Amino acid sequence: MSAEVRVETYDRIVEITIDRPPANAINPGVSNAIYEALSMLQEDDNLRVGIITGSGDRIFSAGWDLKEIAAIDNNEEAVNSAFTCPGGFAGISEFWGLKKPVISAINGMAVGGGFEIALATDMIVAADHAEFFLPEMQRGFLPDVGAIQILPRRVPYNVAMDLLYTGRRMSAVEARQWGLACRVCPLDELMECTRELAREVATGAPLALQALKEVVPAIHNLPMPQAFAATKPGNSDLPIYQKMLMSEDFMEGPRAFAEKRDPVWKGK
Repeated sequence: MSAEVRVETYDRIVEITIDRPPANAINPGVSNAIYEALSMLQEDDNLRVGIITGSGDRIFSAGWDLKEIAAIDNNEEAVNSAFTCPGGFAGISEFWGLKKPVISAINGMAVGGGFEIALATDMIVAADHAEFFLPEMQRGFLPDVGAIQILPRRVPYNVAMDLLYTGRRMSAVEARQWGLACRVCPLDELMECTRELAREVATGAPLALQALKEVVPAIHNLPMPQAFAATKPGNSDLPIYQKMLMSEDFMEGPRAFAEKRDPVWKGK
């Protein structure tokens, strides 16, 4: 694990902090360390939710370390440095095997790849002074490790194109208005607000949490009849969902409700 990425576990949560001042920029070492922490989240049955944030109060992450890119002699090596890390950019953008929810706590500016890290998470909690922007067009390339793929699906198309083409700054309040951020809170309350949300999520049945993360992306763009058909028993394209349907936890929830007690989840 990199010294520039702090990892803590508590209350079935793994909290990942990018600690690379002054900009919390991402390099291969940081990317690999985040991937290792998220792999631990996925593989440890006692962990249910992840949080990713940045150190300090000014910048969540400035994205890929452009100073390191500038020091590379040729395009191919520069491109490979950004695209060959396990799990994709910052260890998360293409971590398709990650089936547990991750919440980003945006403690300042989410710039370029920093914005794309946030887009790769399931929920965004932002400090009220946070800003989101994509300056790639002014740097000679595209925000192609998440923004061009995800942003037009999360906000209205014209809003996404405005942000992509101009690189303008979107405030936390605007992000909340478009539904991109689910919560906005004062900076000094950001982590407790995020942890409270994570604890709430972690009370869910383990297999149901993973099934939700499997199902929603799979059916998001399907016509409604196909979306309903995808969540029928026996659909092998959604193995975690099918496992959930046949699990002990599937019956434990109704029994606990009927018996007026808290459910005891086994994750099987």
